[in-house]
Amino acid sequence: MSGKPKLHYFNGRGRMESIRWLLAAAGVEFEECFLETKDDLTKLQKDGSLLFQQVPMVEIDGMKMVQSRAIGNYIATKYNLYGKDLKERALIDMYVEAAIDLNELLMAHTFQPQDKKEQHFATIVDKATNRYFPVYEKVLKAHGQDFLVGNRFSRADVQLLETLLMAEECKPDILAKFPLLQSFKARISNIPTIKKFLQPGSQRKPPLQEKDVPKVMKIFH
Repeated sequence: MSGKPKLHYFNGRGRMESIRWLLAAAGVEFEECFLETKDDLTKLQKDGSLLFQQVPMVEIDGMKMVQSRAIGNYIATKYNLYGKDLKERALIDMYVEAAIDLNELLMAHTFQPQDKKEQHFATIVDKATNRYFPVYEKVLKAHGQDFLVGNRFSRADVQLLETLLMAEECKPDILAKFPLLQSFKARISNIPTIKKFLQPGSQRKPPLQEKDVPKVMKIFH
């Protein structure tokens, strides 16, 4: 196990997408091994590749890493995207965890039953615009810097950008009341490694469609 990191997951966003984003932001090329069927997952489980019997799993530096937060921490540390000291890491963790909370809500939308979709959408908009985005807007305003933590590019910037773009897919004008987040989005999107990842043909995955749900469910259930 050497060379490029190898990502084991289905061919879609899910919990691997933030890991793809982080590697891409660090300028690291990676390979993907897609799970197509339940048997593909079972094989990994039976050969001992999955410590807790679940994916995402990333082969990197001779390890088969599972648990998306642990993988993210490792990559961020390895590629200097995790702050300069303990306090900066604590801030980065707080900002990342909050963005992931909103991310999970956004990802769950496609899986909602038809009669629950409207309420779920309202919850997304409410939490994004009243709980999460005001905090990031306030942080950027308070320190007046280009990045969230320590005036340098970090994992927190990557995670927030991913979440902002997902939120805009859900509701295109969701950032209307957050001018600093709009500027942040434009600024971070223009970082060369990020800009490359946002181009058509990259390993970034499109939003999951309802027609994809049965295939994903067959792999994991």
